[in-house]
Amino acid sequence: MKVSLFLTCLGDVVYPGEVGKSTVELLERLGCEVDFPIKQTCCGQPAYNSGFHNETRDVAKHMIRTFQHAEYVISPSGSCITMLHEYPRLFKDDQDWRILAEELADKSYELTQFIVDVLNIHDVGAEFHANVTYHTSCHMTRLLGVKEAPMTLLKHVKGLSFSELPNKQQCCGFGGTFSVKMLPISEQMVNEKVKHIEETDADVLVGADLGCLMNIGGRIDRQGKPIKVMHIAEVLNSQV
Repeated sequence: MKVSLFLTCLGDVVYPGEVGKSTVELLERLGCEVDFPIKQTCCGQPAYNSGFHNETRDVAKHMIRTFQHAEYVISPSGSCITMLHEYPRLFKDDQDWRILAEELADKSYELTQFIVDVLNIHDVGAEFHANVTYHTSCHMTRLLGVKEAPMTLLKHVKGLSFSELPNKQQCCGFGGTFSVKMLPISEQMVNEKVKHIEETDADVLVGADLGCLMNIGGRIDRQGKPIKVMHIAEVLNSQV
C-alpha cells in the first residue's frame, strides 16, 4: 500500500526528528510504502480559523494539487487532517474544485485512524514500559470523529500501563490562534490540564495532535514538572 506523508508545519519545523521519523518507520514496518511530496505546505488552518477564507482557498488549491495523485494521505496530526476535510466546504460554490477537494478528503486519514480503520491493525508490535495518560484533542475527537483508534492501539502496547485523564474532554487552551488572542484564558486552561495530568501520576503524556502537545509540553516545562510529553507515533514505534 502506498501512502503519502503530510507532516504538517509543526511536524516539519518543531518535531521532525521524533514524530516524522517515527511515523515513517511505523508505517513502513506495517507494510506501507511512504513518500513525501516535497511541495506540501501549511494546510491553511490558521487563516481559515481567522476568517481569511479567500486566502485559505489558495492554500487549499495548492495542497489539492500536491496530493492529487496520492493513494492515501496520512498525517500525525488530527487537527490538520480535519482541515483537509473542511476543503469541500471552502469550495461549496465551485463544483470543479469541490469535487477535487472531496477526493482529497476521502483519502486523508490521521495516523491512528488509518492503522485501525484502513489497515485493520490493532497491535503494531510496540513495547513501551511507562505509566501513560492520553490527551484527547478537540479537533481530532469532535470534528474528525477519531476517538477509539488511539486507545485501541495503546491498549496493545506491551509494558504500557494506562491512567485515564480526568476531564479529558476539556480543551488544553491551544486552539491555534486562540492561545495568542486569548492568552490569559488559554493560560488558565492549560494550567488546569497540567493539574489533571499530575493527578494521574503518569510518567508520560501522550497525544496525537502536535499543537496540543506543544502547548501542554511548554507549560509542563515552565512549571518544572517531571512529565515527559510524547506523540503517539513515538510510543507505537517503540520496540525494546
